[in-house]
Amino acid sequence: MEISINSLQERDAEELFEFEKNNRLFFEQMVPSRGEDYYNFETFKIRHKELLTEQQENKSKFYLIRDNLDKIIGRINLVDIDTTNDIAEVGYRVGQEYGGKGIGARALKLLLETEISVKKIKAKTTTNNIASQRVLEKNGFKQVSTSDDEFKMNGKKLQFIDYILEL
Repeated sequence: MEISINSLQERDAEELFEFEKNNRLFFEQMVPSRGEDYYNFETFKIRHKELLTEQQENKSKFYLIRDNLDKIIGRINLVDIDTTNDIAEVGYRVGQEYGGKGIGARALKLLLETEISVKKIKAKTTTNNIASQRVLEKNGFKQVSTSDDEFKMNGKKLQFIDYILEL
């Protein structure tokens, strides 16, 4: 399957909301919930506009991962862009029906080929998210630490693992 990453646009709000809503339970198995309000379309539209403003101010860059039929199959973002220290943080999520197909790794590779405004990119995942760890490692990220703090999610004790990529 061919994929592309495209900058988030205002017109994407409705389709993105449906993608998030349809994958909510799947995502919440690996990452903390975004809260009930996030899944109210009026609230979602406000948050969407805030993301677009953040993007316009070059504080973050938000991309949609699309398949060859132009359907949203995931998201990949570069956030907390610090141009003074040439560092940012990457985050991504791929819809449940597209997991295990290498889409996250390919999307991250596309982002790294597109995004050259920083020299270091940080990433964070949970100890139970082996797929995300593989995506990062396939793209040259190195594990730098595992948090001493444990937290409970879905009945499991987890920790965060921090990664970094130096370009």
